[in-house]
Amino acid sequence: MATGEEIAPALEDSWGDFWLFRFFVNAAGYASIVVPGFLLIQYLKRRNYLETGRGICFPVIKSCVFGSEVKSVHQEDGSLPPRAEPTESSTARQVFKLLFCAAGLQVSYLTWGVLQERVMTRTYGATETDPGEKFKDSQFLVFMNRILAFTVAGLYCALTKQPRHGAPMYKYSFASLSNILSSWCQYEALKYISFPTQVLAKASKVIPVMMMGKLVSRKSYEYWEYLTAALISVGVSMFLLSSAPNRHVSTVTTFSGVVLLAGYIIFDSFTSNWQDALFTYKMSPVQMMFGVNVFSCLFTVGSLLEQGALLESLHFMARHSEFTAHAVLLSVCSACGQLFIFYTINQFGAAVFTIIMTLRQAFAILLSCLIYGHTVTVVGGLGIAVVFMALFLRVYARSRMKKRSKKLPPGETPVQKV
Repeated sequence: MATGEEIAPALEDSWGDFWLFRFFVNAAGYASIVVPGFLLIQYLKRRNYLETGRGICFPVIKSCVFGSEVKSVHQEDGSLPPRAEPTESSTARQVFKLLFCAAGLQVSYLTWGVLQERVMTRTYGATETDPGEKFKDSQFLVFMNRILAFTVAGLYCALTKQPRHGAPMYKYSFASLSNILSSWCQYEALKYISFPTQVLAKASKVIPVMMMGKLVSRKSYEYWEYLTAALISVGVSMFLLSSAPNRHVSTVTTFSGVVLLAGYIIFDSFTSNWQDALFTYKMSPVQMMFGVNVFSCLFTVGSLLEQGALLESLHFMARHSEFTAHAVLLSVCSACGQLFIFYTINQFGAAVFTIIMTLRQAFAILLSCLIYGHTVTVVGGLGIAVVFMALFLRVYARSRMKKRSKKLPPGETPVQKV
């Protein structure tokens, strides 16, 4: 389950570098922004500021705290733009678009995965006499990703026509906070477990997503969704149990990796369900990307400044130009990948997008094993096969359900959000 000898056991790290300590320090930094903001919002609502407020600050406060409070009801006012139909396009053009989308997603996220493992598990500046040093602050990488995503989404919204925004801005902060924590857990977990293990754990997140869906959105699921979730859990268990334990890695280290993966899955499940609830307002996916990343930048830069970690990370970048290139490319791949997600879903729908991303996960495992030398046993390989078989089965069953729903009367056709 571990990446190899490059991973230092948690017990050998200083207390300040231990992931649990860093987690609480980061959480305290976010709380220093969230708590005053929460109190201010409650104060403005108690004062009925929407009715009594005036002045040059009123439009900003209204947008941040109250919004327009107008939720979309009809499909033409929906959060997702209608998917482009290929009726007027030639077959060759559609094939070219599909290849473009597939290539963009594969290149963006495969490069992102390779760089992620490189940054978190290898040293920089190593020579024959100097072992080099590792970059340890996962929160700075999250900040780098979010600041570029915020910039790209902002430019896109400014240059293209978007729906009139109606959601109170502060509601993005919930998804932003859980998104930051899930990304932090994802980066931090690579210090303790292998990248293939992390990829399979991501595939198994459909289980907590379904649980969160029941708790947060009161959703109901079909029998095939429970079946495929069970198959995924069996496949992941086969892979984990077949992985030979590394003698250099302590039980505490392995346990830390499992806990961080669990944290990633839980926080990410909340993020997707909260964003799905926010889509009841009239907004586009890029507006969602912009709103979430506004708060992500605010939270991460505030926490980094409070800890003094921002300057420390910038000094690390100055010492190691290779790390600078990796961190920038990591952020570019993350931001471009999100845009490819929106474009692919708009052009070809969620089913095609899911197939492309499922193949990407399989390629990511193969690429990681080739570059970083991870070993997979026969039973582990069978577990991987079971996981991806279940994922493709979900895509097939969902497409069948979608075709069946088209036979319903127009007023009863459900709208699927991604």
